[in-house]
Amino acid sequence: MPRIALVTYDPRPEPSKDADLPMLVAALREAGAEAEAVFWDDGDVVWAGYDLAVIRSTWDYSWRAAEFVAWAERCAKVTRLANPAEVVRWNTDKRYLGELAEAGVPVVPTRYLAPGDPADLPPDHEYVVKPTSGAGARYAARYTPEQHDSAVRQLERMHAEGLTAMVQPYMRGIDAGGERALQFFGGRLLHASRKRAVLAPGTAFDAAKVAHPGLEPWTPTPAELAVAERALTAVPDAPELLYARVDLVDGEDGRPRVMELELVEPNLFLFLHPASVQTVVEAVLRAAR
Repeated sequence: MPRIALVTYDPRPEPSKDADLPMLVAALREAGAEAEAVFWDDGDVVWAGYDLAVIRSTWDYSWRAAEFVAWAERCAKVTRLANPAEVVRWNTDKRYLGELAEAGVPVVPTRYLAPGDPADLPPDHEYVVKPTSGAGARYAARYTPEQHDSAVRQLERMHAEGLTAMVQPYMRGIDAGGERALQFFGGRLLHASRKRAVLAPGTAFDAAKVAHPGLEPWTPTPAELAVAERALTAVPDAPELLYARVDLVDGEDGRPRVMELELVEPNLFLFLHPASVQTVVEAVLRAAR
């Protein structure tokens, strides 16, 4: 009977936002595993007591990225961690998009402004500013050139907190085709979903946002699948990935581009794809054994 930790965050005093976690714990137990949800920052957890620790919904990590990466490295020394600690370190910093671009993967064009860099913002098109360590659209906002002063204030706030900013053109393909999330589990496509635009015009960067508006099942096109698989192939050192999510949007040419490659704690949207639960359980059990 393998012991499996499904690693999550401590949501107190609010209820957890992970709708998948209860059903996944129950399905693993029904399949014969000793499974439980565990907070990643619980100092009383003995990680060596598990055969496998699966990072599932550590959705507060971006506020504490260095602490989280250090935890992953400690955990990986005493048990099997999925995904591996070196993947966690690489993927928690969205400067990986530059590496994907260098490897020939079509990505959303991205520039990076670290603390101390001048506020070099686009003068002639709508753009998005967000941190290289972020989740759920935290500290993300879209601007027109006329909103330059507001964007500068956001940069100043982020830089004061030691955050590096990403500046990307606003991909208008989201307004028409949405953002598609292709989920992979156990090395193969699991399912796909589509959501509508997250960043409404005029929404403040520090305002709460709906992370997955209009979420619905999606059938990926051959072009989308090809770009997603190309992105996964470009992950450094070809690590074994238990799970992955590739988020795609259409570029100006109508072709899919990678917006994010989620290898740390992607929402699996199992509540939208209940038929995928058994595939996930089987892959987790294989990894634990």
